[in-house]
Amino acid sequence: MPKKLVVICLINFLIAALMGLALRFSFLESIGINYRFLTHAHSHVAMLGWVYLMLFTLFVHYFIPNEPKIFNRLFWLTELAVVGMMISFPIQGYAALSITFSTLHIFCSYYFVFLIWKHLKTKSTATEKLLKVSLLFMMISTIGVWCLGPAVSILGSTSAFYHIAIQFFLHFQFNGWFLIAVITVFFHLLKVEDSILFRQFYRLLIASTILTFALPIQWFAPHSSLPWINGVGVILQVLMLYKFFQLIKPNSYLAWRKESKLVTYMYGFALVCFILKVLFQTVSIWPEFSAVVYNHRNFVIGFIHLLMLGVISGFLWAFILKSNFVSNSKTLNFGVYSFLLGFVLTEVLLLIQGIMFYFGTGILPHYYLLLFLFSIFLPLGISALLFTIIKQETYAT
Repeated sequence: MPKKLVVICLINFLIAALMGLALRFSFLESIGINYRFLTHAHSHVAMLGWVYLMLFTLFVHYFIPNEPKIFNRLFWLTELAVVGMMISFPIQGYAALSITFSTLHIFCSYYFVFLIWKHLKTKSTATEKLLKVSLLFMMISTIGVWCLGPAVSILGSTSAFYHIAIQFFLHFQFNGWFLIAVITVFFHLLKVEDSILFRQFYRLLIASTILTFALPIQWFAPHSSLPWINGVGVILQVLMLYKFFQLIKPNSYLAWRKESKLVTYMYGFALVCFILKVLFQTVSIWPEFSAVVYNHRNFVIGFIHLLMLGVISGFLWAFILKSNFVSNSKTLNFGVYSFLLGFVLTEVLLLIQGIMFYFGTGILPHYYLLLFLFSIFLPLGISALLFTIIKQETYAT
């Protein structure tokens, strides 16, 4: 894959991480920037500048032969949209300029889907099915964005319709597009083929992704049927996870024997986070727990970071570490372990504080300071990986 594009994706990730660090520092000292505006910038750059563009790069590298120049031009146009959001969101939040760049990104993503569909070449039916359904979920998720304007103008920004539209976008971006896309690349690398087992996994994956959207709907428009729908979705998701490990088991041992320890560790980290993600969603079957999650922001942030930093970014880092423009070094080892340490420490801290809030025992001593200090390890790790890649002269093939 093109080293230059991976560097751009990681720079976006670093900027998003520094924005997140600034958000956590804002609880200690004033940073002179509107907190909500910076939150919007942080989330958009992380999702659309890091994850989206990294998946863009991986899809073109693995599934598009000869990599037509139109993909390169589209990458830079999409990056322009990301930079626009990176600058405009902290200044004005959701306003004319930031909405313009967000809309540009959406139209770029539609064109990306068209181009992938047109140029896709893969011998694996399994990979093709997963790739196409991930792109379909990405397009479906944008329906939530298009509903935001009507929701605000008709019912207001506090309405259930508005909040459900946001959750619709986030759910099908995270659990549909992002998650299925990294599984697509993972299965491609492991050479998972079409089979009865794969088709069972595939159907369970799609069904569970759709049905578990009932939980966020329940938060804003409660109905007696929604917990049951979510419950069915959660059960299907557990079965999906079981089928997932059945699929990768025959190929993973032989494939990982060829990999470096860092790649193997990163795959293991992503898979453990995947299990935890499913486990936490399984607990949401109990209405009391789902209400606790909704009412305590620590749990929400922790779960989002578990999925985005643990599962999705864990896989993306593993894919990058496989490339031959990343050479093993002390700096690389430091970067990987720093990132993992920052993730684990912040997640544990968020979980402990969330539990303390639930039981009404107050705030941990120096909680915000510790959260800020632990968060430093994340951009530190990304910087070390970036430095290693930039310093290495060999390009991946």
